Amino acid sequence: MNFVSIIITCYNDALYIEQAIDSALNQTYLNKEVIVVDDGSNKETKDVLKKLEPKISKLITQENKGQSTARNVGINEAKGNYILILDSDDFFEPTFCEKAIAIFSENNDVKLVTCDANLLYINGTTDVYRPIGGTISNFMYANAALGTSLFKKEDWERIGGYDESMRKGFEDWEYFIRLLKNDGICHVIPEVLYSYRKRNDSTTSKANSIKYDLLNYIYIKHKEIYIADFDNFVSKMLERIKIEEKEKIKNFKKSENKFLNFLKKIKLQFKNLKN
Repeated sequence: MNFVSIIITCYNDALYIEQAIDSALNQTYLNKEVIVVDDGSNKETKDVLKKLEPKISKLITQENKGQSTARNVGINEAKGNYILILDSDDFFEPTFCEKAIAIFSENNDVKLVTCDANLLYINGTTDVYRPIGGTISNFMYANAALGTSLFKKEDWERIGGYDESMRKGFEDWEYFIRLLKNDGICHVIPEVLYSYRKRNDSTTSKANSIKYDLLNYIYIKHKEIYIADFDNFVSKMLERIKIEEKEKIKNFKKSENKFLNFLKKIKLQFKNLKN
């Protein structure tokens, strides 16, 4: 029977880590272990992890080295032939592992299994994100899967794990590019089996603030696939520039209107003072 190792990396997440661990332990797929990697968390988080340690298979503590290194450390210690990544502030529905393993068993071309996700915003609203999955062509210009997905440990070993130099985001996407670059597909379970918290201080939010540096790194690292797709690459880049130019114009007009309204208010206040 296939064995699943669920790897949870944690950095200063005392508030949500227990829910993440419980969602791993409560998977209906029984042949599993849960490994938590504490990536140099604060005392509050360490106290919570110490309390939770008896519930899990292994707790690994290290100095802060970033998410990629923490994941590689956890996977290296894993006994499973399948690896499921889970972020410490998110959680899975109980049937994800069971359904994902079944898909691997049915199709030898599958290298990655992901699912639809419930997005939880800090203002209390929610939305559903539906990744498209597919082959490498679907992953070249944007991530087409959740970073927290299921893959085989042997594939992780084959491609050299997560890029530990990527400490500022997009490491999931870059890993999936290498995973699918030569062959294989990402299968998306069309069910909401994951909940993802959209936080202002999340790794994804921080990555978006420096996305051009990260894109530059990915495009150069994997330049052979972008050179082979050069015509489409140029079209994609020009389309992205066009969209961003439109957004700049729209934001400028908003700022201009705000400034004009501010001037009107000031003018009205002076008029009232004269009267």
